[in-house]
Amino acid sequence: MAMVAPAAAERVSNPIAVFAGLDKITGLTTTFEAKIGEQKRFGGLFIKADACYTRDVTEEPRTTSFVEVEEIESDDTRKKIFSGWMFAESPGLSAVEHPIYDVWLTGCRDPNAPPPVIEQVPDTQPVPGGEEEEPED
Repeated sequence: MAMVAPAAAERVSNPIAVFAGLDKITGLTTTFEAKIGEQKRFGGLFIKADACYTRDVTEEPRTTSFVEVEEIESDDTRKKIFSGWMFAESPGLSAVEHPIYDVWLTGCRDPNAPPPVIEQVPDTQPVPGGEEEEPED
């Protein structure tokens, strides 16, 4: 008997990683984007996404990004504080936790990709009380 393995979902590479950042001093949460390979500054941190992958909209969501985070020291040098994969569906698993800032991946996007097709389902719910009443004149 031959065993059939489930088909592997194709990963989709995206040019932009989307992050959320929390400044613990002010309590403000900010959403920001970083182009793949470029650094983005958030407070005293530099965030660089080296890759950002999603799956096709018909597959189970799984959004991942390989991220490097550097902290700016008081003498303007940089110290790497995080290097690894972040998972949008499990932000607590791989978020950057810093005394002042938290940073986590929220998604990936491709501005040139067509928007996902959303199927419209007609409302087929019956009207309470049976048939619809005709409006009175």
